[in-house]
Amino acid sequence: MARNTNDVRVLIAGAGIAGLAAAISLTRQASIPNLKVVLYEQADELKEIGASIALSPNGMRTLERLGVHNALADELGFRSPSGIPQVFRHWKTNQVHSVDTHNDVPDPRHATTRFHRGHLHSALLEHVPRESIHLGKKTVRAEADHQSVSLYFDDGTSARADILIGADGLRSDGRMQIVRQSFIPQYKLRFSGKVFMRSTFDASLVEGKVPDLPADSIHWWGPKDNFFASRLGKQQYTTVGAYSDPRTTEEVEKTVSWDEEGGVEFLRERYKDWNPVVRALTEVTPYTKPYPNFIGDSLATWVLALRVTLIGDAAHAHGGAFAAGGSLALDDALTLGLAFGHALKGLDAEQSLLDSSIQLALELYSRARQPHTERLLRIVHRQASEGQGQSQVGDDEEQQLSRRLRNRASTVWLSEHDAEAAFAATVAKLEEENIAEKQSRKVKL
Repeated sequence: MARNTNDVRVLIAGAGIAGLAAAISLTRQASIPNLKVVLYEQADELKEIGASIALSPNGMRTLERLGVHNALADELGFRSPSGIPQVFRHWKTNQVHSVDTHNDVPDPRHATTRFHRGHLHSALLEHVPRESIHLGKKTVRAEADHQSVSLYFDDGTSARADILIGADGLRSDGRMQIVRQSFIPQYKLRFSGKVFMRSTFDASLVEGKVPDLPADSIHWWGPKDNFFASRLGKQQYTTVGAYSDPRTTEEVEKTVSWDEEGGVEFLRERYKDWNPVVRALTEVTPYTKPYPNFIGDSLATWVLALRVTLIGDAAHAHGGAFAAGGSLALDDALTLGLAFGHALKGLDAEQSLLDSSIQLALELYSRARQPHTERLLRIVHRQASEGQGQSQVGDDEEQQLSRRLRNRASTVWLSEHDAEAAFAATVAKLEEENIAEKQSRKVKL
């Protein structure tokens, strides 16, 4: 059914990294005439939580393709001086036992980069008009029919448009993601068994105060727990303690609040028997915030209704595995813009947007992105079901750690994924299918 007007109005629920990137991509990649993108954010001010975020080469390359060149600046993010994106060390001896490497990253600006999340968010925000973002708008439900989509907010207001993109994260109301749950009410997240204690602070707190502090980003692995430390851009530093928690999903939801400051003494006690560098890092860490790790099953489709889709953590609840969330969200955004650009190519300002064009765009987006994220989710769920790192009868700690290292999945396929090439392959495959279908019809006639 054709629209009554030629304006194309898009609602984005959430103005975090995924939502901002979606707005940028639709504006720059899709070339939609008379496009109007409006973002609705539940927070009262535009800021990201004080946590670190890593972008691997695919995410950095996508930032460049989106035209967010300011985010590639050396001062904004930290790249390991050795060129090694991640070094893995033994929890007790501090010895290096493995590293990640880049396979095909010729541009050093695309090397794995670590940011304060707020700094990356601000860099994206420079490319989105402030007047298009409405704050203090907590979504309570979303609806769609064949003609429009609607968001309803807790202040009694609502918004209506042609297309809805759910970018409100993993748990937008503290317990569930509203857009996803509005269309798939039975969808549930579950606790992965890990809690992340995160902290970001001024790097001066570690400079000269932690003997033998490595210059690169370091991930210390123990039999059950992990500890991560790295510089970030703009003279920031981060520490992250990831520990196992045997409680149920329900118990964790009742006792651990998302993004609320936790006890740094617990962090220090948890890692008191680790090597001197880790112990020293816990001593200089000024605070921690606990983030229980939740994961969810793959969705059957990202096209929740004719005019509705998801992006970022809302679409793939992988629990932040391999620090891939930010890069995945950016690749989602790029692909979404490319999909609408392909489906609407040739549309001019005097033509109306057809439902078939929206359907094609969302189908291309879903087909291009879902196989990639489903591969990651399979790994995440396998690790959770196997209880990776949990003790087995007769195993000592070194045997446990050796098993974890043997089972460490390669992430090159993830960190160097080319979303643009994957989208082109999806378009080519769809065109082949259409040709084959037409030929089949001719044969039947």
